[in-house]
Amino acid sequence: MSVIELHDVYVSQDVNTVLQKVSFTLEKGEFAYLVGRTGSGKSSLLKTLYADLPVGAGAATVAGYALPKLSSSKVPFLRRKLGIIFQDFQLLFDRTVAENLLFVLKATGWSGKAKIQQRISEVLMRVGLAGSASKMPHQLSGGEQQRVVIARALLNEPLLLLADEPTGNLDPDVADSIMRLFVEINNSGTAVLMATHNYQIIRQYPKRVLKCENGQLIDSAVTPFQLKMEN
Repeated sequence: MSVIELHDVYVSQDVNTVLQKVSFTLEKGEFAYLVGRTGSGKSSLLKTLYADLPVGAGAATVAGYALPKLSSSKVPFLRRKLGIIFQDFQLLFDRTVAENLLFVLKATGWSGKAKIQQRISEVLMRVGLAGSASKMPHQLSGGEQQRVVIARALLNEPLLLLADEPTGNLDPDVADSIMRLFVEINNSGTAVLMATHNYQIIRQYPKRVLKCENGQLIDSAVTPFQLKMEN
């Protein structure tokens, strides 16, 4: 089963087309990296996949939802099937870790206090933060904050994790521990598409690579290429 299926898709940011004729499939449980220079279209592609940007042209299906025909009322249902990990965390700093997770559960239709508390405990344990539920985000390190963000993305047991530079602001040891967590999540059956500049991680955890370059998306599964450092 495919969790992403794109055929000749045009990705646009504002009025500019940043990627054209994008075609690739990501299967259930697969892991792929998304690489390319700053401004090459990585974030725009991710935003298109979670319906934050419209599909300019072409056919696109994500988690069973056809994006070109998707009405705004259906977008929350698509996003319930996805775990989205933003570059800048987007945690609510005026509430505890547990309250951050509670906010998402309530927004996605969960009810029942015991059920909600159990789910919060489960995801915090999964990311190694079982004792941090009552802490405020500012009391956590950058790596711990990123783990809260991953816990938040896992709340609805997503088919697909979309991660935008999840190790971008972390030192190498912390980045490695976050990466091991992604691999573990992927091994349990969740597909992962991860935008990254961290080529050391790609070398350490080799997977399929999708590269945004000159308005095109190159797929290492179709056209093998050498990775070289880029800014």
